[in-house]
Amino acid sequence: MYSTTCIAGWADMDYNGHMKNTAFLDKAADVRLLYFKEQGFAVTEFARLRIGPVVVRDEIDYRKEVNLHEELTLGLALAGVSDDGSRWLLQSDVLRQTKLCARVRASGAWLDLDARKLVAPPPALYAALIQLDRTADYASLRGAVRGN
Repeated sequence: MYSTTCIAGWADMDYNGHMKNTAFLDKAADVRLLYFKEQGFAVTEFARLRIGPVVVRDEIDYRKEVNLHEELTLGLALAGVSDDGSRWLLQSDVLRQTKLCARVRASGAWLDLDARKLVAPPPALYAALIQLDRTADYASLRGAVRGN
């Protein structure tokens, strides 16, 4: 499974002294974008292609608290994709050592930044997406492009 590490920082904390819900969403977005960057799709490449990822729904399942300066491992896996790659469901696991602290699921699609409509990704981006390890409950999704 693709993964990276990070630290729970001061800005990630809430009034109760543990990681706030929006920080989990931010870390999940970071691991997604880092993965695509490592596959040749940095933010500059998305801008050149005039395409971008758009999240339409996030779900967080909290398991354990995360405290300030704890080292975290962020995993990324594919929980679903449409045949044309236009829609996707990505799962990010947030772990402290080997303990699952939270699971974030982001449902999204690819947005044509000029036409402002959902599109299928270019073949190389689709290949990068389906190269991810799949979750145990992986499911095919309906496409966002008419006829898919």
